[in-house]
Amino acid sequence: MKDAAAYLGLSPRTLYVWRHRRQGPPSFRMGAHGRVTYRLDALDAWIREQERVDSRSNPALNPVSAAPQRRVGYTATA
Repeated sequence: MKDAAAYLGLSPRTLYVWRHRRQGPPSFRMGAHGRVTYRLDALDAWIREQERVDSRSNPALNPVSAAPQRRVGYTATA
């Protein structure tokens, strides 16, 4: 868990909280003591997904670049 947190640039506590809220990257328990484990490819995939859904990384999601929308039922009068 410490290595995964360091890889993601997070504190182990944040990763712990996310895991119990069922947020963050996928994990599983392994071994006799049920040690929490993260696969490196799952961490990389989770990072890519965060980039994809973040408007700062994905110009298509940036509200500033969206086309203006017309109000429904509104008519301009001058």
